[in-house]
This record gives sequence, structure tokens and C-alpha cells, in this order.
Amino acid sequence: PDPRRPAPAPDPPASAPPGGRPRIEVSGRQVLVDGKSIHLKGVAWNPIKKGGSHPRGIDFQGFVAQDAALLAQAGVNAIRTYEPITDAGVLDELWSHGIWVLNSVYSYGGTSVDRVPGWVNAVKDHPAILMWTIGNEWNYNGLYKGMGFRESVQRLKDVSAVIKQHDTAHPVACIYGELSGLQDAAAQLSDVDVWAVNVYRGIGFGNLFRDYAAISGKPLFLGEYGADAWNAKTNSEDLEAQARATKALTEDIAKQSAVGGGVCMGGFVFEFADEWWKDGDGSAWEHDVGGDAPGGGPYPDKTFNEEWWGLVDIDRNPRPALNALKEVPLPSAEATE
Repeated sequence: PDPRRPAPAPDPPASAPPGGRPRIEVSGRQVLVDGKSIHLKGVAWNPIKKGGSHPRGIDFQGFVAQDAALLAQAGVNAIRTYEPITDAGVLDELWSHGIWVLNSVYSYGGTSVDRVPGWVNAVKDHPAILMWTIGNEWNYNGLYKGMGFRESVQRLKDVSAVIKQHDTAHPVACIYGELSGLQDAAAQLSDVDVWAVNVYRGIGFGNLFRDYAAISGKPLFLGEYGADAWNAKTNSEDLEAQARATKALTEDIAKQSAVGGGVCMGGFVFEFADEWWKDGDGSAWEHDVGGDAPGGGPYPDKTFNEEWWGLVDIDRNPRPALNALKEVPLPSAEATE
């Protein structure tokens, strides 16, 4: 899954609602909010209506009321974006439902680093902001510009340094694809406080958590995980398989929770709602079924059917996978010991 390219100009700065801002700290493999370890039961959110495309078609404002309510009903406590939210009203709505925001401030290498302070400063005082994110499986896509590994690392180093110049109150999370080469990236990106990995390995994670623990002592979350609702084996919708994978994978993450001394502080199901622009061979006005089968991938068909990943469809009708996510409780310290 690959939302891509530059973001719109920032809106006016948000003012913090009364009550002040939570204190966010990194401690070992945990992220603490006012001294308490947090586990993220998250969903990736990139709301684009029929006929729209990324990034111009993103409509945070138009979808937030309906989407935040559905997310909250499923027990979701965090969303991550692929472009920056700079509208305080959008953050207010999410925060009113108890939803944290991991706000993307750099994913496309064609964007000037000089734009980052505007996005950070616009919303850094809003209590919904938990972290800033940079990159999205950038080791695969070269920051969506085909940049080399070394060049991408240098750009992300520059971006993380700029973020820290303007805000030291929120961690910076960097979103990588799988684990290969992460050790090299982590060694050079010392300003990154938290690592995330996008992982699609069927209906489990294999040795992911153990392998990550050997690479880094910093907090980890799954930047993307899940399954789409189209089965390329049967060439038909497969709601049951999507729901089964969503539940099993979310349970695996909860069992490894840093809240109870594990390696992982949560994860983000990809994704909240279908996006109809993503099949390059189809139309943004139609629900296409094209997919990519790189060898490994999601359950049950190892095929990325790009327009079928939603926990809800594009009209916001919930799929069984949304309820499957709801059924997995947030882990407590006792539950993971």
C-alpha cells in the first residue's frame, strides 16, 4: 500500500484546547503518556472519496465526524496519516473520541524540508498529537522518488533534525518496510525515537518481534498490517478471511505489548476505508480488483488488492473486520506477563 506525494499547504496554527497537553516521553521500549505506558490499537486513515486520488483528494475535514465515531466504536485509540493534518478542527473531533494522531510530516522526497516546520508548528500544541511520522516504507520506494538508501537516510536525518528544532515535546517515528537493512538505517538516524515497520506475512508475524529486539532497543509499532477483502484465489470478496486475519494479527500484537514488558507498543491496521484510485489499471470512479503478488503478502492469497483494504467500504459500510478489531481488548500489564 502506497499513498504518495506532496501535501497541501498548512492551515492556520491550532490553539490547544483547555486542559493543557499530555506529557509524552520515550522510556526503553515504551512510550509514556503522563507517566503511563500506552498501547496503540490503531488504524491507518487516508480518507479519499470516489473519483479522488492521493494526495489532492484527501478530505480529512469532510470525513472526520463519521470516521472518528466508527473508529471509536471499534475501540481504536490512534490513527496515522500519510499527509499532515494541520486543521485544529479535525484534531478536535478525533480527540473528542479519545483518538491520538501520529501525524505524517514527510513522506515524499520531492517535498522541500523547509515545509516541515510549518506543519509541525501548526498543530504541535494540540493534545491529540502523539508523534510525528517520517517516511512510509521508504526503503522500498526511495521516499516515492526512487532515491537511493543513503540519500533517503540523509533526507530523513535532515527532516528529523528540523522537527526537533521546532518541537521536543513529541517523539519522531520513522516508518520502514519489514526489517532488512533496518540496522543500518537505525545506526544513522539517531534522532528517530520510535521505529515502525509495515509488515505483511499472511496471518502471523513469524519471528518479527524477536528479530526487531536484536536490532534496536527503541519502541516499535506496526506501521501497517492486516488483510484486504478480495481473494484473488477465488476472484471474489472474502470478508471472513479479512476478519480472521485482522483479529489474529491484532491479538499477536497485543500479546507482544510493551505495556507488559514486550517489544511492541501496538500497530495500525491498513486501512480504515477503501480507496478507489489505487489500481493503476482501473478508474477512480470504480471499485477495481487488480492486485500485486510479489511473493509474500497478506492472508489468504498473498496478493495486495489495493482497493479492498478498508475495514469499511468507501461508503462507510462496516465490514466484519471492523468488528473483529473491536473484539480485541487493549492489553494491560497483567494480560501480557
